[in-house]
Amino acid sequence: MTPINKKALSETDIISKFIMPAVKKSGWDDMTQIRQEVRLRDGKVIVRGMAAARKTVKSADIVLYHKPSIPLAVIEAKANKHEIGKGMQQGLDYANLLDVPFVFASNGDGFIFHDKTNPSQLESEITLEDFPTPEQLWDKFCAYKGYQPAQLPIITQDYYDDGSGKSPRYYQLQAINKTIEAVSRGENRILLVMATGTGKTYTAFQIIWRLWKAKAKKRILFLADRNVLVDQTRINDFQPFDQAMTKITGRKVDPAYEVHLALYQALTGPEEHQKAYKQVDPDFFDLIIIDECHRGSAAEDSAWREILEYFSPATQIGLTATPKETDEVSNIDYFGEPIYQYSLKEGIEDGFLAPYKVVRVDLDIDLQGWRPTKGMVDKQGHEIKDRIYNQKDFDRTMVIDERTQLVAETITNYLKRTDPMAKTIVFCNDIDHAERMRRALINCNPEQAAKNDKYVMKITGDDEVGKAQLDNFINPKKPYPVIATTSELMTTGVDAKTCKLVVLDQNIQSMTKFKQIIGRGTRIDDRFGKLWFTILDFKKATELFADERFDGIPEKVINTKTADINDPDSDFDDMMDDTEASDEHKAQEPDGNYDPNANKPFDNPSSAEIGAGDWGEDEDKVNKYHVNGVPVKKLGERVQYYDEDGKLVTESFKDYTRKTLNKTFSSLDEFVRRWDQAERKQAIIDELAAEGVIWEVLEQEVGKDLDPFDMICHVVFDQPPLTRKERANNVKKRNYFTKYGELAQTVLQELLNKYSDEGVTAIESKDALKTGKIVELGRPLEIAKKGFGGKKQYESAIIELEKAIYEIKPDKSA
Repeated sequence: MTPINKKALSETDIISKFIMPAVKKSGWDDMTQIRQEVRLRDGKVIVRGMAAARKTVKSADIVLYHKPSIPLAVIEAKANKHEIGKGMQQGLDYANLLDVPFVFASNGDGFIFHDKTNPSQLESEITLEDFPTPEQLWDKFCAYKGYQPAQLPIITQDYYDDGSGKSPRYYQLQAINKTIEAVSRGENRILLVMATGTGKTYTAFQIIWRLWKAKAKKRILFLADRNVLVDQTRINDFQPFDQAMTKITGRKVDPAYEVHLALYQALTGPEEHQKAYKQVDPDFFDLIIIDECHRGSAAEDSAWREILEYFSPATQIGLTATPKETDEVSNIDYFGEPIYQYSLKEGIEDGFLAPYKVVRVDLDIDLQGWRPTKGMVDKQGHEIKDRIYNQKDFDRTMVIDERTQLVAETITNYLKRTDPMAKTIVFCNDIDHAERMRRALINCNPEQAAKNDKYVMKITGDDEVGKAQLDNFINPKKPYPVIATTSELMTTGVDAKTCKLVVLDQNIQSMTKFKQIIGRGTRIDDRFGKLWFTILDFKKATELFADERFDGIPEKVINTKTADINDPDSDFDDMMDDTEASDEHKAQEPDGNYDPNANKPFDNPSSAEIGAGDWGEDEDKVNKYHVNGVPVKKLGERVQYYDEDGKLVTESFKDYTRKTLNKTFSSLDEFVRRWDQAERKQAIIDELAAEGVIWEVLEQEVGKDLDPFDMICHVVFDQPPLTRKERANNVKKRNYFTKYGELAQTVLQELLNKYSDEGVTAIESKDALKTGKIVELGRPLEIAKKGFGGKKQYESAIIELEKAIYEIKPDKSA
């Protein structure tokens, strides 16, 4: 029997012939404890222009599990030509994502074992025969985690598996496991911070399922503050609870069920008879999940907080994308520091969340302000106070019809340039503004409106017709409505997976609110081509991206002062949404958010809210001035992209390509060498595409008649480019084909012409001999045999032709 030459084996062969046999021999169950090619990330989406590409990501070669819910170790393999521990750093990266302490690297000769549970010797070399058993790793893992025997039945309970192959993503599994561990230790206040669109509800479901199945928690309450959140949860993620689950309605708690879903409003109210939660004892629920806990549940004086305090014996888990940390409100103060955090930046880097392109639109009156002429009256006949009105005034205390029209035209033009049927949310200052914007957009899109009168809809809390269309708007299969104008109703709880355009024409000062609004676009839906989204910003709101609080936990600063409704930094809007006063206030502002300018006189307004010097004490009590006949111009648009550091940058795709590929190739010589050595240039092209090089965008910026080789040489290394036609002509000038027979010369000249027209991938294609004049010469195998002596000789001739094409110093004098 011929001995195996390990050095000649591929990585796949090393895994199948050496690594897997060693692992299985140690007692690992191939069906339940071993998973191969575990893809932990989806690959970051790179956006430039109107094109996008995903970066290719590698998979962990092997992951070992105690049970599907508990990963233990990562094994990273390399071909035998490499050193035994070459895969260790890659394995450690995967281990950090999975939160496991054991990593093995191997080239088939043995293993380098990285053991975080043994700090005195983190890495050691072991033989193939000494691979640890499942029991050995599990015992070490339990000791490392400090598990007590009483915790194990809870910790080892499997997550729900519907058989479809869906399992928690790595960060969801970390959030689930860390929460389960905390509960098993007896912790009763837990906070999870996960960016919008990362599956908080699915994560909550798996936490509840495992605790419920382990009989650690028997009666569970899922609390939310919006009906759409409760209904989406019940129908989608929580559906497996089936007959054990109920939605609390009619202010009645039915003790016959184990899993209860409820709106805060269904359990409490300002009157004693509305406090339905008191129908059961304080120890009735032993687990409460608080969805979107950054809102009312965090405020100490909130009527909804009394529910949590009444059921204080229960374990309470808060879910939020935006922890609330202001002078008055802190959910960290109530729940404690987050047990796990997964940010928007991490989600975008991993490819689970959509990156964004920002188009900042500057209008002349926004930047320069507008001042009425002396004695000027508005459309209602009110004399306008003589002062300069600025961006914060417009559509709040000063309505200028021409401004509304220009914003609507800009939105319309963007959609016409890109996709008129792209789901769009326009955030306005208030309901009145949302209605006027709806009307302006309808008038800007008469052809679309004629096709379907629901092309543009106002979806606000006061409009039953609009609210009834919310489900259709968020359903990817329903084309209409396309554009939704709103003020507050759609800031949270709207799972609009295919939303491609978020328009900001609203004064946004709350970081919490800004993050929630941005979250409307961050979901990815590959099935419907939603990989990224655009933010069209008219109010400089996207300057908040530069705030360090945007992608992190804000510093907790709590004091005892009373919230001032006139303080623009007090986040009173969010508090009012969740207090006892909200029932009365919602009658005025149906979206459920306090607007200091709506339906109340301006006796003592904030200058930051309505403009310095506005409305003297003796002025008429009107809400807004409304004028027209004011010329408004667009001064310009600036396009910015999300870069690799999570910052907005204004850069061309050439800049991005240069920056990216300088990390891959240290010099022009290295790139040329790699290109020259590649038997198929398509492999290099695909590799660069995997790094986020979007060829069609680069072609638009640089020139469509350039080969990828010349585009990279020119863009990255500042070399003067040659067009494909110039390269083809240089080959012809050198009388390159004379060394071949007549048939081969004809074939190669046709292929060279094909390269000139289409590029190198066209001559490498398996169908290259089936097109153009070549097809008249015979079948591909016949041509290869008669013209070149066989298939291998034909392939060698193509490689030589490519070398001639890419000769760095063409002989131009020939």
